Amino acid sequence: MTQVKLFLITNICTVVPVLLILSVIGSCNTGTLKGKIIITLAGKERGDMNPVTGESWRYVSEARIIRADPARPDRTEVLTGDFYSACSPDISYDGRFMIFAAQKNINEPWQIWEMDLKKGNSRKVVSLTGNCTDPVYLPGERFIFSRFTSNDTVKNAHPLFVCNLDGSGLRQITFHPGACFATSVLKDGRLLTISRELFPAHREPILMVLRPDGTKADMFCQIDNGKNIAGRARETSENKIVFIEADSNNAISGDVISVDYNRPLHTRANLTSGVDGSFNAVLPLLPGKFLVSFRRPDSGRFALYEFDPVNKSMGNLVYENPEYDVLDVVLAAKYDRPRKLPSEVDMDVRTGLLLCQDINFRGFQPLVDNASGKRASMIEVLGLDSAYGVVQVFDDGSFYLKVLADMPFQIRTLDAEGRVVHGPCAWLWLRPNERRGCAGCHEDPELVPSNRIPLAVKELPVIIPVHITDIIEKSIELE
Repeated sequence: MTQVKLFLITNICTVVPVLLILSVIGSCNTGTLKGKIIITLAGKERGDMNPVTGESWRYVSEARIIRADPARPDRTEVLTGDFYSACSPDISYDGRFMIFAAQKNINEPWQIWEMDLKKGNSRKVVSLTGNCTDPVYLPGERFIFSRFTSNDTVKNAHPLFVCNLDGSGLRQITFHPGACFATSVLKDGRLLTISRELFPAHREPILMVLRPDGTKADMFCQIDNGKNIAGRARETSENKIVFIEADSNNAISGDVISVDYNRPLHTRANLTSGVDGSFNAVLPLLPGKFLVSFRRPDSGRFALYEFDPVNKSMGNLVYENPEYDVLDVVLAAKYDRPRKLPSEVDMDVRTGLLLCQDINFRGFQPLVDNASGKRASMIEVLGLDSAYGVVQVFDDGSFYLKVLADMPFQIRTLDAEGRVVHGPCAWLWLRPNERRGCAGCHEDPELVPSNRIPLAVKELPVIIPVHITDIIEKSIELE
């Protein structure tokens, strides 16, 4: 680890020059890009920000991305001056490239671009219909991004897509009717994204975790009622996940929240309680040192500060500009590449498998909407516009389904008379050839199944939708 003293003097537009100091800790930083920081700025008043559509939140008018260079302390550098608006930057693992979302010209759709930070030239990575935002690098010359999509599968939503950096191999990986924004990549190789269901009604946002191929999607952390997440959640060197939790009526400001990587559901901590002001973004640097976008009560703009999460105290002012809000900050430096996870997806297979051990097992009581204690004996599988069928569970409460892949569905439990006991659950989907299992309905995700063989796996899985009686896979039946 190397420590770099960064001295910044701003001179963008009509900015009043100010000398600022930041101790930046880089992970194995080497070469000419050592210690640079990339800052996203918004100049216009953003008005009402919509966390559902991304308007004025992920799609920000007249935003710009700048670079602060310790080798040239007399000025900062505008990287996206050729764009009407640009935001959501992410840095490649070697620190050489930046991928970002941008509007080249006003009223054009947002697309994904990549910039060579040494040469300063940009290229468009994808040219697609529908706005694209929030790109993030993956191992293997790939990246993930959100794209507005309207079709019968997801309705009007922002699913996640994966693509090669040369623009080839575009594939959708999430298939629920919802919005996925501000995705980041964990060290273990999984994606962490802000997910909000939009159909049939808007639900509170969650942090959802999934693999880069779209498999094993599940809730990572639930947000307090009436709250939003203002931007990307990020992983610290101490196995914490930090993010900004904001009031729903003020989606650009809030508090810095921390949860443990190993127990995200039960370790929520407000790191900025008692700090007078609002937070808009957080970047962990090292233990006891964050960079935060922060606005004091008597200030009209968000500026960049150091923050001590242990003592809950504000540190040095790093960057401010009376004409702009600081939306986000990233380091333009080398960092450890996340794991490259293997994929079980096989696009020649048309289905996935879902096993539940016991639909009457519930460990997460607050989600239970039935106080009578009735025992469920059936499940009903629901699609976007119709039911896919009712399935009788086995005596131990288990079921085993073969579900058409990349199709959103929900499950609710029924008693022997066909009355709803619980549900429906959140939207699910299975990727081609995916195999998933759960302990029960609305169980605490930290619980593990008991060590027994469910009765359902001793029989062939039930095909969903139930009106389909036979599915021939590529060469063998998926069982």
